Amino acid sequence: MSGKQPALSVRTRVRRRIRRRIDALPKPLSLRVRRLWLSAVPITQCAVAAGLAWWIAVVLLDHDRPFFAPIAAVVSLGLSLAKRWRRSVELVSGVTVGILAGDLVISWIGSGTWQIMVVIAIAMSIAVFLDEGPLLPMQAASSAALVATLLPPGDSAGIERAVDALIGGVVGILVVALMPVNPALRSTRDAAGVLGTIRDAATDLAAGLRAQDVDTVSDVLARARGTQGAINTMRADMAGGREISTISPLYWSSRQRLQRIAATADPIDNSVRNFRVVARRALAMTQAGEQLRPEIIEIIGDLSGAYEILREMMLAPPGGEPDEADAARVLRTIARKARTDLVTDSPMSETAILAQLRSLIVDLLMVAGLRRSSARATLRD
Repeated sequence: MSGKQPALSVRTRVRRRIRRRIDALPKPLSLRVRRLWLSAVPITQCAVAAGLAWWIAVVLLDHDRPFFAPIAAVVSLGLSLAKRWRRSVELVSGVTVGILAGDLVISWIGSGTWQIMVVIAIAMSIAVFLDEGPLLPMQAASSAALVATLLPPGDSAGIERAVDALIGGVVGILVVALMPVNPALRSTRDAAGVLGTIRDAATDLAAGLRAQDVDTVSDVLARARGTQGAINTMRADMAGGREISTISPLYWSSRQRLQRIAATADPIDNSVRNFRVVARRALAMTQAGEQLRPEIIEIIGDLSGAYEILREMMLAPPGGEPDEADAARVLRTIARKARTDLVTDSPMSETAILAQLRSLIVDLLMVAGLRRSSARATLRD
């Protein structure tokens, strides 16, 4: 690697200092403080959007108790970055469907127990017919129930509720555009967390295989299987980051970078899945008393360094080091070791592990920016 590392910004230095202090806390407290720290901006967005939506409905439109405006703003935002635009559209559409269906049906059949059943069934049926999302039917049902129980058919309060929902949804999107979460920061942090977990797991798996330690190998498999929640969060935040770069003018210039970050979601996920298969096969061999070839164990150990440089690459600032080329060089060195002639006379289990490792290396090369065809070509003997 060459060239100087770019100077860290004041914000980055402060963030790292805070992170170190959080990490220094007792682990149960550290996890909770970190969760709060990561949610600070979305919480602020929800609070600002709720207050602003209420103010618009009360002061500008003179609505009486527009409770649904702040509710709609909070629901459309939530703490998740993903699909905020879709949540806003679903919420406003659901409220509108529920009010219209409730208004029409209750005006015709009157109100009562069985009428509530009928109007909710009709509102939810229309919503399900229009869209497969879960939010739209729920909002349609709650709005229809409100019309059937509290709001007289044809009353202006029903229309005001739909307007309040629209206000909340629009305000939520505006807040995202003007007070956005850094879309790259959260995505790369998620990815780095997953890569760091498998980095440590690869180190332990190699050690467990050398020692023929069933407990260690079993623990590695359990840890690898436990990453799915973190992977799902990573995928959601990457999708949310791309959405923010579309909505917010502040991040329009970052669209290409966010597309590259989002493109790593599939290969990271696939590499973890392949690692789980390697760990599961390795556990079966260890339990059976079979010894894996030392050269293959060495490749597994080397993967720890590969995951680490990819983790550092994800956390590096734009233009910083290590970059994709640095990571690809490390991975090509490992790829040269993963030769098919290592298992020419090996049993099926050992051959299967090497094949899985080769597939995993292809995934990691794709995380480093290579196309699948180029990554596969790297492994040709």
